[in-house]
Amino acid sequence: MNTKTYTARESEIDRRWFVVDATGQTLGRLASRIARVLEGKHKPSYAPNLDSGDFVVVLNASRISVSSDKLESKLYIRHSGYPAGYREETLGHLLERRPEEVIRRAVKGMLPRTKLGVQQLRKLKVYPGSDHPHQAQRPEPLA
Repeated sequence: MNTKTYTARESEIDRRWFVVDATGQTLGRLASRIARVLEGKHKPSYAPNLDSGDFVVVLNASRISVSSDKLESKLYIRHSGYPAGYREETLGHLLERRPEEVIRRAVKGMLPRTKLGVQQLRKLKVYPGSDHPHQAQRPEPLA
């Protein structure tokens, strides 16, 4: 009888590349699918203490679907730490200015708030248009 537990090593993890077209997809549903792949929860070898996830390339981030109410009501807030350093921006304005940042922030909120989550977020590549520089990795469509 074997009583040892198998744990995958970093060198044994097989990383794949996936591509997602964000045209017409809902922001939150798309972000949760992407976060699951980045964490590696879609693999049978998933371990919560290892980064076993895959790379994800998101195309057409500017064509994401959001309800019209959220375009004005959802706020992205930050503070510089200085007096009068409070800044807020609506989802609609951020979508016009930097559409890739909207998807990145949505996915970031669904990843762990640890060094591991930062490492997983680095595997996310978001582009506002339909072209990307990752053709050499031969990304396959995400199911």
